[in-house]
Amino acid sequence: MVAHRPALPARRLSGPSPARLRAFVRRTTALREVPGLAGIRLHTAADVTVLWHATGIELGLEDPPLPYWGFAWSGGLAIAHHLVAHPELVAGRTVLDMGTGSGLCGIVALRCGAASVTAVDVDPIARAAADLNARANGVQLAVTARDVLAEAPPTVDVVLAGDVSYEESMASAIHRWLLAAAADGADVLIGDPGRAHLPRDLVRVATYEVRTTREIEEATVKPASVYTLAARDA
Repeated sequence: MVAHRPALPARRLSGPSPARLRAFVRRTTALREVPGLAGIRLHTAADVTVLWHATGIELGLEDPPLPYWGFAWSGGLAIAHHLVAHPELVAGRTVLDMGTGSGLCGIVALRCGAASVTAVDVDPIARAAADLNARANGVQLAVTARDVLAEAPPTVDVVLAGDVSYEESMASAIHRWLLAAAADGADVLIGDPGRAHLPRDLVRVATYEVRTTREIEEATVKPASVYTLAARDA
Protein backbone atom coordinates (compact mmCIF):
# COMPACT_ATOMS: atom_id res chain seq x y z
CA MET A 1 0.00 0.00 0.00
CA VAL A 2 1.02 3.62 -0.48
CA ALA A 3 2.97 4.88 2.53
CA HIS A 4 4.24 8.32 1.54
CA ARG A 5 3.31 11.11 -0.79
CA PRO A 6 5.91 11.62 -3.52
CA ALA A 7 8.09 14.72 -3.29
CA LEU A 8 7.57 16.60 -6.55
CA PRO A 9 8.36 20.01 -7.95
CA ALA A 10 5.59 22.56 -7.57
CA ARG A 11 4.64 22.73 -11.23
CA ARG A 12 1.50 21.89 -13.19
CA LEU A 13 1.11 20.81 -16.78
CA SER A 14 -1.55 22.60 -18.77
CA GLY A 15 -3.83 19.84 -19.89
CA PRO A 16 -1.80 16.89 -21.21
CA SER A 17 -3.41 15.63 -24.40
CA PRO A 18 -5.31 12.32 -24.43
CA ALA A 19 -2.64 10.88 -26.73
CA ARG A 20 0.09 11.84 -24.26
CA LEU A 21 -1.86 10.30 -21.38
CA ARG A 22 -2.42 7.08 -23.32
CA ALA A 23 1.34 6.95 -23.95
CA PHE A 24 1.91 7.45 -20.21
CA VAL A 25 -0.39 4.53 -19.39
CA ARG A 26 1.43 2.28 -21.87
CA ARG A 27 4.81 3.32 -20.44
CA THR A 28 3.95 2.73 -16.79
CA THR A 29 1.86 -0.45 -17.01
CA ALA A 30 1.73 -3.81 -18.75
CA LEU A 31 -1.23 -5.41 -20.47
CA ARG A 32 -2.15 -8.40 -18.32
CA GLU A 33 -4.94 -10.96 -18.07
CA VAL A 34 -7.31 -10.31 -15.17
CA PRO A 35 -7.22 -13.39 -12.89
CA GLY A 36 -10.54 -15.17 -12.86
CA LEU A 37 -11.97 -13.29 -15.84
CA ALA A 38 -11.09 -15.27 -18.94
CA GLY A 39 -10.26 -13.14 -21.95
CA ILE A 40 -10.26 -9.80 -20.11
CA ARG A 41 -7.00 -7.81 -20.14
CA LEU A 42 -6.12 -4.54 -18.43
CA HIS A 43 -3.12 -2.23 -18.38
CA THR A 44 -2.04 -2.69 -14.76
CA ALA A 45 0.95 -1.62 -12.68
CA ALA A 46 3.22 -3.69 -10.46
CA ASP A 47 3.92 -1.04 -7.79
CA VAL A 48 1.36 1.52 -6.63
CA THR A 49 3.92 3.89 -5.09
CA VAL A 50 6.03 4.02 -8.25
CA LEU A 51 2.91 4.63 -10.33
CA TRP A 52 1.68 7.33 -7.94
CA HIS A 53 5.00 9.14 -8.14
CA ALA A 54 5.03 8.93 -11.94
CA THR A 55 1.44 10.21 -12.06
CA GLY A 56 2.39 13.28 -10.04
CA ILE A 57 5.25 14.06 -12.39
CA GLU A 58 3.08 13.56 -15.47
CA LEU A 59 0.32 15.82 -14.17
CA GLY A 60 2.63 18.30 -12.46
CA LEU A 61 1.00 17.78 -9.07
CA GLU A 62 2.68 17.56 -5.68
CA ASP A 63 -0.26 15.57 -4.31
CA PRO A 64 -1.69 13.57 -7.23
CA PRO A 65 -4.79 11.42 -6.92
CA LEU A 66 -4.22 7.76 -6.15
CA PRO A 67 -3.96 5.95 -9.52
CA TYR A 68 -7.07 3.80 -9.11
CA TRP A 69 -6.99 3.17 -12.84
CA GLY A 70 -3.77 1.11 -12.64
CA PHE A 71 -5.30 -1.84 -10.80
CA ALA A 72 -8.34 -4.11 -10.75
CA TRP A 73 -10.04 -3.31 -7.42
CA SER A 74 -12.12 -5.82 -5.52
CA GLY A 75 -15.48 -4.07 -5.86
CA GLY A 76 -15.14 -3.74 -9.61
CA LEU A 77 -14.04 -7.36 -9.83
CA ALA A 78 -17.17 -8.41 -7.95
CA ILE A 79 -19.37 -6.56 -10.44
CA ALA A 80 -17.43 -8.07 -13.34
CA HIS A 81 -17.88 -11.60 -11.99
CA HIS A 82 -21.58 -10.93 -11.39
CA LEU A 83 -22.13 -9.74 -14.95
CA VAL A 84 -20.34 -12.77 -16.36
CA ALA A 85 -22.60 -14.97 -14.23
CA HIS A 86 -25.73 -12.96 -15.16
CA PRO A 87 -25.23 -11.34 -18.59
CA GLU A 88 -28.98 -10.76 -18.86
CA LEU A 89 -28.55 -7.88 -16.42
CA VAL A 90 -26.91 -5.78 -19.14
CA ALA A 91 -27.54 -7.56 -22.45
CA GLY A 92 -29.15 -5.16 -24.93
CA ARG A 93 -29.29 -2.38 -22.33
CA THR A 94 -27.70 1.03 -21.89
CA VAL A 95 -25.18 1.22 -19.05
CA LEU A 96 -23.35 3.94 -17.12
CA ASP A 97 -20.13 2.95 -15.35
CA MET A 98 -19.64 5.39 -12.46
CA GLY A 99 -16.01 6.20 -11.55
CA THR A 100 -14.82 3.79 -14.20
CA GLY A 101 -11.11 3.75 -13.26
CA SER A 102 -9.58 1.06 -15.47
CA GLY A 103 -12.89 0.63 -17.29
CA LEU A 104 -13.22 -2.97 -16.10
CA CYS A 105 -16.94 -2.96 -15.27
CA GLY A 106 -17.92 -1.21 -18.49
CA ILE A 107 -15.71 -3.49 -20.59
CA VAL A 108 -17.23 -6.61 -19.09
CA ALA A 109 -20.73 -5.17 -19.56
CA LEU A 110 -20.01 -4.70 -23.26
CA ARG A 111 -18.55 -8.19 -23.54
CA CYS A 112 -21.80 -9.41 -21.97
CA GLY A 113 -23.86 -7.74 -24.68
CA ALA A 114 -24.65 -4.25 -23.38
CA ALA A 115 -26.02 -2.00 -26.13
CA SER A 116 -23.74 0.84 -25.02
CA VAL A 117 -21.67 1.87 -22.02
CA THR A 118 -20.84 5.39 -20.91
CA ALA A 119 -17.75 5.33 -18.68
CA VAL A 120 -17.45 8.30 -16.33
CA ASP A 121 -14.32 9.47 -14.51
CA VAL A 122 -12.99 12.88 -13.50
CA ASP A 123 -9.37 11.61 -13.59
CA PRO A 124 -7.89 12.27 -17.07
CA ILE A 125 -5.44 9.38 -16.83
CA ALA A 126 -8.26 7.02 -15.83
CA ARG A 127 -10.10 8.06 -18.98
CA ALA A 128 -6.99 7.35 -21.06
CA ALA A 129 -6.55 3.97 -19.36
CA ALA A 130 -10.20 3.02 -19.83
CA ASP A 131 -9.97 3.90 -23.51
CA LEU A 132 -6.83 1.79 -23.98
CA ASN A 133 -8.29 -1.11 -22.03
CA ALA A 134 -11.48 -1.05 -24.08
CA ARG A 135 -9.44 -1.21 -27.28
CA ALA A 136 -7.39 -4.11 -25.89
CA ASN A 137 -10.62 -6.01 -25.25
CA GLY A 138 -12.22 -5.25 -28.60
CA VAL A 139 -15.03 -3.06 -27.29
CA GLN A 140 -15.87 0.64 -27.48
CA LEU A 141 -16.53 2.65 -24.33
CA ALA A 142 -17.96 6.15 -24.53
CA VAL A 143 -15.56 7.72 -22.01
CA THR A 144 -16.55 11.09 -20.58
CA ALA A 145 -15.06 13.65 -18.18
CA ARG A 146 -18.44 14.96 -17.06
CA ASP A 147 -18.93 15.37 -13.34
CA VAL A 148 -22.21 13.50 -13.30
CA LEU A 149 -22.68 14.10 -9.58
CA ALA A 150 -23.32 17.74 -10.44
CA GLU A 151 -26.10 16.72 -12.83
CA ALA A 152 -29.35 14.83 -12.72
CA PRO A 153 -28.81 11.13 -13.54
CA PRO A 154 -28.98 10.44 -17.28
CA THR A 155 -31.57 8.10 -18.73
CA VAL A 156 -29.90 4.69 -18.74
CA ASP A 157 -31.05 1.17 -17.95
CA VAL A 158 -28.22 0.16 -15.59
CA VAL A 159 -25.72 2.01 -13.38
CA LEU A 160 -22.57 0.20 -12.22
CA ALA A 161 -20.62 1.61 -9.26
CA GLY A 162 -17.55 -0.34 -8.24
CA ASP A 163 -15.38 0.77 -5.30
CA VAL A 164 -16.97 4.16 -4.68
CA SER A 165 -17.01 4.08 -0.86
CA TYR A 166 -13.43 4.97 0.05
CA GLU A 167 -14.09 8.43 1.42
CA GLU A 168 -17.09 9.46 3.53
CA SER A 169 -18.27 12.61 1.75
CA MET A 170 -17.77 11.06 -1.69
CA ALA A 171 -19.60 7.89 -0.70
CA SER A 172 -22.52 9.94 0.65
CA ALA A 173 -22.77 12.09 -2.49
CA ILE A 174 -22.60 9.09 -4.81
CA HIS A 175 -25.21 7.22 -2.77
CA ARG A 176 -27.65 10.14 -3.07
CA TRP A 177 -27.02 10.23 -6.82
CA LEU A 178 -27.54 6.48 -7.14
CA LEU A 179 -30.82 6.75 -5.27
CA ALA A 180 -31.93 9.40 -7.76
CA ALA A 181 -30.86 7.19 -10.67
CA ALA A 182 -32.88 4.31 -9.24
CA ALA A 183 -35.89 6.57 -8.74
CA ASP A 184 -35.64 7.40 -12.45
CA GLY A 185 -35.83 3.70 -13.29
CA ALA A 186 -32.21 2.54 -13.51
CA ASP A 187 -31.07 -0.77 -12.05
CA VAL A 188 -28.12 0.01 -9.76
CA LEU A 189 -25.33 -2.45 -8.95
CA ILE A 190 -22.69 -1.49 -6.37
CA GLY A 191 -19.50 -3.51 -5.90
CA ASP A 192 -17.57 -3.31 -2.64
CA PRO A 193 -15.58 -5.51 -0.24
CA GLY A 194 -17.26 -3.90 2.77
CA ARG A 195 -15.33 -0.69 3.27
CA ALA A 196 -16.06 1.62 6.19
CA HIS A 197 -18.15 4.15 4.25
CA LEU A 198 -20.31 1.68 2.34
CA PRO A 199 -23.93 2.77 2.93
CA ARG A 200 -25.81 0.43 5.25
CA ASP A 201 -29.18 0.55 3.48
CA LEU A 202 -28.14 -1.76 0.66
CA VAL A 203 -29.24 -5.27 -0.31
CA ARG A 204 -26.47 -7.78 -0.98
CA VAL A 205 -27.24 -9.93 -4.00
CA ALA A 206 -24.01 -11.93 -4.40
CA THR A 207 -20.52 -12.40 -2.99
CA TYR A 208 -17.44 -13.54 -4.93
CA GLU A 209 -13.90 -14.51 -4.00
CA VAL A 210 -11.82 -12.17 -6.16
CA ARG A 211 -8.10 -12.14 -6.88
CA THR A 212 -6.43 -8.77 -6.50
CA THR A 213 -3.01 -7.55 -5.31
CA ARG A 214 -1.48 -6.58 -1.98
CA GLU A 215 -0.39 -3.35 -3.62
CA ILE A 216 -3.92 -2.07 -3.05
CA GLU A 217 -5.62 -4.58 -0.76
CA GLU A 218 -4.70 -6.40 2.44
CA ALA A 219 -4.95 -9.83 0.78
CA THR A 220 -4.53 -11.25 -2.71
CA VAL A 221 -7.80 -13.20 -2.47
CA LYS A 222 -10.75 -11.69 -0.65
CA PRO A 223 -14.54 -11.67 -0.66
CA ALA A 224 -16.28 -8.77 -2.37
CA SER A 225 -20.01 -8.32 -2.78
CA VAL A 226 -22.48 -6.88 -5.23
CA TYR A 227 -25.30 -4.83 -3.77
CA THR A 228 -28.40 -3.11 -5.01
CA LEU A 229 -30.47 -0.40 -3.38
CA ALA A 230 -33.03 -1.28 -0.76
CA ALA A 231 -36.64 -0.98 -1.87
CA ARG A 232 -38.30 2.21 -0.71
CA ASP A 233 -41.91 2.63 0.34
CA ALA A 234 -43.92 4.66 -2.13
